[in-house]
Amino acid sequence: MPNPAPKYRAPALDKGLDILELLAGANRPLSIAEISEGVGRSRGEIFRMLQVLEERDYIARGEGDVGYSVTPRLFRLGMEQPPVKSAIETALPVMHHLADVCGQACHLVVPSGEQIVVVARVDPPGEVALVVRVGHRRPMSQSTSGHILLAFQEETVRERWLDLITRYEPALDRKKLTKLLTQLRTRGYAREQSNVVDAVTDLSAPILQHGSAVCALTIPYIEQQTGAQHMDDVIAALLQATAEISEALQFGTATRST
Repeated sequence: MPNPAPKYRAPALDKGLDILELLAGANRPLSIAEISEGVGRSRGEIFRMLQVLEERDYIARGEGDVGYSVTPRLFRLGMEQPPVKSAIETALPVMHHLADVCGQACHLVVPSGEQIVVVARVDPPGEVALVVRVGHRRPMSQSTSGHILLAFQEETVRERWLDLITRYEPALDRKKLTKLLTQLRTRGYAREQSNVVDAVTDLSAPILQHGSAVCALTIPYIEQQTGAQHMDDVIAALLQATAEISEALQFGTATRST
């Protein structure tokens, strides 16, 4: 069914949000002409809006004035939200211990619309690891972390997220994905070959609050000849870490037990 018409309208705000959403989904800076076409408004309508967004540091021009792209400001604002900030502060000490013990990098992921976004990472003490930059985004349906976030939701929430994902990915095999999510929920974690980097196995487990995943903690596991820990040992350490973070969030404590 179509969404009901909004009760109130704020045309200027609509224009600004349309521009931000368009630029956030672009993989390169967009020109004024491309932005105009993308949001379905004339150049005159968006020119002043672009100026204001640039002055407020929400967008910036690319090198050589080739177009506009979003800045990290929205991301920084999102990071200040109490649930996200609390999860990061709680998780980081545990993540540092996990990276030290396993000799592998790890990162913390939260949902963002139909995508996932990396909000924190910890590098291991060794010389070899795959690290994912903070702010990295991927479609939820195409990432191991996203599968975990989807799997560990109440059914109504999961179906709503899948509806949103399907809007952006009409060819998605929803039945196949749902079967995978059921398997992951039963197993308690994900172990999937990376579809981005060969020879990397993504290990991911949920950080739970009230029974639902608020974050996913993920290790891009690389088999190392000198590594002291087998993948099964790393999975066990990952599950212990997510259980510890989940318990800390539940009871409002942010210190690691030693």
